[in-house]
This record gives sequence, structure tokens and C-alpha cells, in this order.
Amino acid sequence: MLISLAIRDVVLIEALDLQFGQGLGVLTGETGAGKSILLDALGLALGARGEAGLVRQGATQAIVTATFDTPEADGPIVALLTENGLELDPGEPLMIRRIVKADGGSRAFVNDQPASAGLLRELAPYLVEIHGQHDDRGLLNARGHRALLDAFGRVAAGSTAASYKAWRDAEAAIASARATIDTAARDREWLEHAVGELRALAPEPGEEEALADRRRTMQRSEKIAEDLLAIENWLEGSDGGLAQLRQAARVLERIAEDHTALADALAAVDRAVIEGAVAEERLREAKTDLWFDPASLEDDETRLFELRAMARKHRVQPDELAELASELEAKLAALEAGEEGLAALEAKLAKARTAYDTAAAALTKARTAAALQLDAAVKGELVPLKLDAARFRTVVAPAPAEAWSAAGKDRVEFEISTNPGAPFAPLVKIASGGELSRFILALKVALAEQGGAATMIFDEIDRGVGGAVASAIGERLARLADATQLLVVTHSPQVAARGGHHLLIAKRHDGVVTRTGVTALDIDQRREEIARMLSGATITPEARAQAERLIETA
Repeated sequence: MLISLAIRDVVLIEALDLQFGQGLGVLTGETGAGKSILLDALGLALGARGEAGLVRQGATQAIVTATFDTPEADGPIVALLTENGLELDPGEPLMIRRIVKADGGSRAFVNDQPASAGLLRELAPYLVEIHGQHDDRGLLNARGHRALLDAFGRVAAGSTAASYKAWRDAEAAIASARATIDTAARDREWLEHAVGELRALAPEPGEEEALADRRRTMQRSEKIAEDLLAIENWLEGSDGGLAQLRQAARVLERIAEDHTALADALAAVDRAVIEGAVAEERLREAKTDLWFDPASLEDDETRLFELRAMARKHRVQPDELAELASELEAKLAALEAGEEGLAALEAKLAKARTAYDTAAAALTKARTAAALQLDAAVKGELVPLKLDAARFRTVVAPAPAEAWSAAGKDRVEFEISTNPGAPFAPLVKIASGGELSRFILALKVALAEQGGAATMIFDEIDRGVGGAVASAIGERLARLADATQLLVVTHSPQVAARGGHHLLIAKRHDGVVTRTGVTALDIDQRREEIARMLSGATITPEARAQAERLIETA
């Protein structure tokens, strides 16, 4: 809902701060007072083109700030803002500010965050519906008619959407299978050779790392074995260190009987012989524990080099060879399966297409029934609005195959015939300004339960009518306003009397410049304004009495 509208330096408006409430609000004033300026200002906040001509003469820029109720956290407005990188704090109202400079440049802000005019235009349908004589959006846009009809008739498209997805998924599966077979067929010779090589190699995940680890272990064992052999040569044999120690011990044993120092030397040599023997035993144990097999090392190295060479050939990592083998085998199997596999997919596709056709036909039937109900509802609204010669119909027609979707096969459009015998055509093409607004009102009343933007604006919907027709328009506007905020620019006292809020727009000239001002009217002022609308420049007692009766009746 629109809470407020602040306008600075727009055409004849110097400064205006307007507050709006729920229900029906009316805007009145003499012709040329500037009612259209208010709509132009609001249009700027909704992304309309910013032109230098909107800036008040003598001002450097025009500023419009529109504030709306806090949008639902999980609603489309917050989703759209988030998608565009903008944030809205919980509980915070939505504030849109648009600045147009005298040189024609413009800027936009959403809650003080820079935004594009394009984003404002995307937000607009969720915020305000403006129905005027030249409006080509909302109900006049045929692209939205199908959704409106479905909402009116409570037509559910769930099964159609599910069958449509199944149909398209089956088509995609066939396309993918054909592409795979075609590609495989072109490369069959290479594919068979590659699969043969990989089958012969039989790579396993993790094999390359395991081989590399085992190779490193055996290479280290080989080096250690060489070192141990050198140590054995130093210790053992007739010329080895231990043999020479034992010989030294035997000589010392002969000559050390009466010599204390030689006895100590013998003891030290004996200990060295004992420790050397221990070292020999430990070396033999270490050699036994070492794992080194030249034949195994050669086999592992050969296998490792084969894996790495194959990986380079196919431009993958060695650990990915097993997965590659499976993929290539699957392609070869698909090629070998050939038409048999395609036949199964085509049968599945035919079944999915039949299911979609059945669901779409049921949807068309439901829409056709709903269209008759909507036509009857709109017809009931046309006579009171002095459109009794007009006819309305909802066309449910086959859409071209390229337009079929999860919503079915139907093209839905609202059409009218304004005169007996005249052909039906889209609303926007044959209705005059006043008729168009009344047709839109009739449609909005018929579709009232389906909702729409939180704020609706009707611009001079009562143009060219009066009396009972104006009363009927006012009654229907008031009925619509029970569920939403509705603002109407009107010249009709019957419509004005229905308003819960009344704003008077007037020009004021101070001898130097002319400005447009807006006044919120109390009950007495409303009576005077409605009396003016009834009698013209001179307000008579009879006009005041009639105004009083209109207000009381409303």
C-alpha cells in the first residue's frame, strides 16, 4: 500500500507531502488544476522515463519519494531486491526516491541504495496498478490473461506441469543418447582401440600412488643393502676387523700374564670382540628385515610407467584412468546397443507426450468452463456501467506448438465488441478512453478475489458519464476498495461522495508564479467540493443539499 508521496519541484508543484490510507481515496479539482502531475510524479517513482520538462522552471532538479508498506519477507518484492543486490531490513517500509535533473539525467534509490530505473519498472507491477485511458499494461496485457483466468476459475495446472517436465526430460534424454551415439560412431575405431588398451591395462583407483610408494621403499632398501654389504666386508673375512681383533687377543693372551697394562689391554680387546660379534648378529637381522627384490622393483616400475604414459595419452590423472575406462566402455556399449536403446527411449517419450496431451486437454476444458463463468460475471457488470450494447468474451484458443509450456497449450485473451454486430477485438484496440476504463473496472470487479497490486489507481474512469452510471462506477470502486487501497481521479460527484479520503488539487497564483497545491478535505470541505462539482462556479443551497444526500447515501 502507498503510504506517502513527497514531491519537490515537479512542473507546477514546488513542495507537496501527501499521506494515503486504506480504502477509497478520491482526487478532484477543476480541469487543468494539475491532477495529471501527481500521476506523472508517482510514475517517476515507478520507473517512468525521466524528462527535463518535469523539472519546475528555475529549479535544478525534481525529486519524488514514494513510501510503501513493508513488503512480505518471502514475497516477490524482497526476492527482486535481493536478486539485484539490495537489502531491506525486516519491518522496514519500502522507500523509492527518484531524482531528475534539469539537464535530463536521473538517479534512483531504493531505501537509500542506488538502483536502476529498470528495477523500478520491475517493482511497479507489485506496488501499483494504474488504469488510465492510454494504459497498455495490467489487464490490457494479454500475456497475463491466462493466469487471471486460472486464478478466477481456480484452475490447477500442477499435473500438466509435471507431465510437461517428464515430456521435455524424455526429449532431452533422446537428444543426449543420439548425440552420444553419433559422436561414438564417428570415433568408433579409436574408441574400440582405447577401450582395448584400457581393458588390457586394467587400471585401478589409487594404484599409481601405491606403486610409487612401493618403488620408493624398495629403492631405499636397495641402498641400505649396499651399505650393509660394505660393513660386512669391513667386519668379516680373514682380513676383516673382527678377525684382526681376535688375532690381537690371542697374541695378547700369550704375553700379558705378568704385565698388568697388557692384561687391561686384553680385556678391552675381548670386549671389542664381543661387541663386534653382537654387531654382526644385528647386521644379519637387519638384512633379513629388508624387503628388496630386483625383479619386483622392475615389474613395479614397468607398471608405474605404463600407467603414467596412458594418463598422459588421455590427458587425465593416473587415478582417473579407471573412471575413463568406464566412460569409454559406456560409450562403446551405447553405440553397440544402437537403435535398441533409442527405441526404449522413444517409447518413453511417446508415453510422456501422451500424458502431457491428456493433462493439457483437461486443462483446456477447465479453462473453457471458467471462461464462460468469467464472461457471465463481466456481463453482469456491463449494463450498470452503460455498456449494455457491448459484449465481452474470454477466448481460449490453441497456442502454437512452440508456445506450449508447463501451463498447457492454450492462448487466453480478453476481447470485446462495443456495438451490436461489430467484430470482437482486444480491449485496447477498439475501446474509447471512457469505455476502456469502465471495461477494466468491470473486469476488476469480476476478478476482485484474485487480488493484484496493493494499490490501484483509476484515472478519470467516469469521463463522459453521469447520473446512474456514475453512481454505479462509484459503488463498484467502493466495493473494490474494501480489499485494497484504491485512488481515483474523478470529475463525478457521485464517485467523489464514495471516498473515504478526499484530496483537492488546485492551482494558486501569487501574482508572480503559479503553483499546484493539494489539500486534504474534512467533511465540511468535502461537502463544498462535491457541491461545486454539482453546480459549477456558483454553489447553490440546492447543490449543498444534494451533496449532503450523496455523502449520506455513500
